[in-house]
Amino acid sequence: MSTPGLPDPAKLVAGVFTARRDLFEPVARDLMERFGSADLISPWLDFDFTTYYAREFGSPLYRRMLCFRDLIGQDDLAGIKRLTNEIELKYSSGRLRQVNIDPGYLLRERFVLATGKNFAHRIYIGQGIYADLTLLYYDKAFQKLPWTYPDYADEKIQTFLYQARSRYVIDLKTAAEADNPQKII
Repeated sequence: MSTPGLPDPAKLVAGVFTARRDLFEPVARDLMERFGSADLISPWLDFDFTTYYAREFGSPLYRRMLCFRDLIGQDDLAGIKRLTNEIELKYSSGRLRQVNIDPGYLLRERFVLATGKNFAHRIYIGQGIYADLTLLYYDKAFQKLPWTYPDYADEKIQTFLYQARSRYVIDLKTAAEADNPQKII
């Protein structure tokens, strides 16, 4: 019999893409006001994996990734996605978004994104939001899945995720040490 328990906290990660690079700083400020400071921000990454967003956003598209210092509960993801949707609306022009924010969380063994779109491999987590298992981590590497978006399968984003994962492992160790301090004699 399995015994229910609380899951590990997760490392909040957000991908931001836009055709307007000038929007990144105000969007990042809004994200940090809601989720705390970022301890890792990627350089600009080309977003040339699809033309799906070109009509709404224009082109070329650029992406930056943020990794937040504070750990989150895995069950916070739906609410976080709802908040990032509000930020997207804030920067919209009429009915067109100017920025897309993909929040997700990173654990030692997987990377999960939040989405409002259902699909066979996505699990409903409440508030109209689904969890998309995007990457698995095993054999010391991120492994893409048949449905992994091409940009998240790309080496540049995975390099960022390796750095975020390293910080996450340190965060877990620090939290465990704080919970179980040992006396030095």
